Amino acid sequence: MRDMEQNLRTPGPTPIPAAVREAQAQPMIDHRGSEFEELLSETSAGLAELIGTSGEILLLTGSGSGALEAAVVNTQSPGDRVLAVSIGSFGDRFAAIATAFGAAVDRFEVEWGAAADPDRLRDHLTAAEPYRAVLVTHNETSTGVANPMRALAEVVRAAPGDPLLIVDGISGLGAMPFEMDAWGVDLVVSASQKAWMASPGIAIAALSERARAAGEVARMPRFYWDFAEARTWAQKGQTPWTPAISVLFGLRVGVRRLREEGRQRTWARHAAIASGVVAGIEALGLRPVAPPEHRSATVTAAWLPDGIEWGPFNAAMRAKSLVIAGGQGKWTGRILRFGHMGDVGIDEMAAALEIMGGTLPQFGHVADGEAAGRVAREAFEAQTAGAR
Repeated sequence: MRDMEQNLRTPGPTPIPAAVREAQAQPMIDHRGSEFEELLSETSAGLAELIGTSGEILLLTGSGSGALEAAVVNTQSPGDRVLAVSIGSFGDRFAAIATAFGAAVDRFEVEWGAAADPDRLRDHLTAAEPYRAVLVTHNETSTGVANPMRALAEVVRAAPGDPLLIVDGISGLGAMPFEMDAWGVDLVVSASQKAWMASPGIAIAALSERARAAGEVARMPRFYWDFAEARTWAQKGQTPWTPAISVLFGLRVGVRRLREEGRQRTWARHAAIASGVVAGIEALGLRPVAPPEHRSATVTAAWLPDGIEWGPFNAAMRAKSLVIAGGQGKWTGRILRFGHMGDVGIDEMAAALEIMGGTLPQFGHVADGEAAGRVAREAFEAQTAGAR
């Protein structure tokens, strides 16, 4: 079956709208010419608006993990004290990157499936020797948990030593509430293949003046990920290295679509879809991982029923064209994960739940897929009714 016919419901890459696919298929252009300058300028300005910042936007060619590395090496020096707030696999990755480049990393670890508690973080920051930076994951796709980012930002802003607040916003930006300037975030990164609705290949970094100033004294090694070099070329409407031009064509379209929809409507749409997915999953007799108050709007995780092995179950769903994600790290084989960000509506998610509901009985778990799809639509409608 062709990829385009798959019901792709992973937390990334995400399904790409037809308009984005068409944009990414257009003829190549010179990345040192005026047409590329316009492409870079429009896309950067649109991202700044959607992220809620008047600060600097740098577009780099790479993945989300590359953006995390860039965020670390452009703000830190070997030996700097860094606190990594980890609530899952990607929080652990952020900490590992900082460690690999020589930072003195302390871990503020939270049990997987829970969010970081602002009061506990405040107590830790107050009692500890001051940190140069605090690393936080906004939305943890390995567990389906969203951190209370605004409250955590307030805590970090008041912490001794005035640490930089560096945020992994890879799977939350563009789909969930985020106000970079208003919350006092110094640096946040994302990637094109998530809520922005483009193919993988563009790493996004939004920097405050504090983050920019930190780069002037940071001494971690960097070359390809050097923000100063990227800034120099961005002022000329270019990038220092050959960019993923086709992906940028698609990203521009994705950004335009989100600007047209409006941030509040986009956030509300994702929240309502998440509500529908959770209702549908519960109707299938599955238990969501995240507590209601900290559930992600872009990915829903649920525990696999006892006795079901992920490999055969996943293969059976893929045979019916449904592609979802399994667990990561210590939760490999224990959970399943539905992605619902970017170009997504409740109909696609209801269809995915129906397929899953039709597959579960093959593995001894009684479920009604049609009922789950209906419940998901009803929950979505109930949440959106007041917004009409």
